Amino acid sequence: MDAYRGWLAKATCRVGRALRREDGQGTTEYAILVGVLVVIAIIAITVFRPKLQELWDAIAEGINSL
Repeated sequence: MDAYRGWLAKATCRVGRALRREDGQGTTEYAILVGVLVVIAIIAITVFRPKLQELWDAIAEGINSL
């Protein structure tokens, strides 16, 4: 039973140290920022899809007429 308590105390200490560390904080913030930008890009593409399709068709037509 004492071995279990010792292991539990060490594990709790490690978890506490990991939660107090701040070096992974920047990476997490960048991941959240990238996620938000992806969501914004998906929304913009969905909203402006007809205009983007017109633009794409005009570009394709211009290339085909060369």
